[in-house]
Amino acid sequence: MLAADPLNEQRVSLMSHQAYGPDVGVPRLLAVLERLAVRATFFVPGATADRHPDALAAILEAGHEVGHHGYLHESLVGVDESTERKYLELGLDALERVGDVRPLGYRAPWWEATVRTRSLLAEYGLRYDSSFFDADAPYWVETSHGRLLEIPVVWALDDWERYAFWPDVTGDGRIDRPSAVVDAWLEEIQGLASVGGTAVLTMHPFISGRPARAAALERLVERARAETDAEIMSLGQVLQQHEQSSTTDWHHQSRTRGD
Repeated sequence: MLAADPLNEQRVSLMSHQAYGPDVGVPRLLAVLERLAVRATFFVPGATADRHPDALAAILEAGHEVGHHGYLHESLVGVDESTERKYLELGLDALERVGDVRPLGYRAPWWEATVRTRSLLAEYGLRYDSSFFDADAPYWVETSHGRLLEIPVVWALDDWERYAFWPDVTGDGRIDRPSAVVDAWLEEIQGLASVGGTAVLTMHPFISGRPARAAALERLVERARAETDAEIMSLGQVLQQHEQSSTTDWHHQSRTRGD
C-alpha cells in the first residue's frame, strides 16, 4: 500500500489491515503449515523484514523458505535498469541483514517483471523466478548471466482475486466464500496435475491469515492430498527437483524468452 501511494500511511485503518499479516496472519498460517507438515515459500519484501523482524525469524525457525519480493513491493512498470537494480539490492540487503537469508528465488511485486529481470536475477546469484504466466510447468531460461528456472504462476490461484478488498484501493466489494474458493482452487490443481503441471498457490498473510480462510487452506491441502497425486513442496524444493532431474520432456527443455 505504501509503494502504491506513500500517503496511505495516513490511512491508519488501512495500515491496520496490512499489519494483520505479520502480526496475526503469519503465526496462524505457520501453525496450519506445521499441522500439515508442509514447507512453504514466503516471498518477503525487504521493508517487511525491516519492520517485522520477529515475523521473519518465525518463518525461518519453522523451516520455511524465504524468497525476494522487492523492497517496498514496488512495481517495475516503466522503471529503468538502475532503479530495478536498486530495488533488487535493497531487498537482498534487508533479507541478509535481518534474517541472514540469501534467497534462491524471486517474485516480482504485482507479478510485473521487465525484459531484463531474469538476467539481473541470474547476475545477482538467484536461481529461480516465479513471475511469468507462459507455461503449465517450470522451464529453464538461458540468460546472459546463466541458467534460471522459471516457475510459472496463474491469477486463478491467487487469493488476491478472491478475497482482497479495500474501498478505493482494490476489489469491487465482492468477497468469495472460503468453501467456494477451495472448490475452485482444487479444480485448478486437478487440471494442472492432469497435464503434469505445477500449481503455484499464492496467498497473502493479511488476506488468507483470517480464520475462515486459513481453515479453508488446511482443507484444500488435505483434499489435494486425498484426491490427486500432487506432491506439495516449497518452490526451493521445486528448483532442487529440477536441478536433479535428467528428464527431457518439453517443460524441462531450456528456452530463451527475453532475459
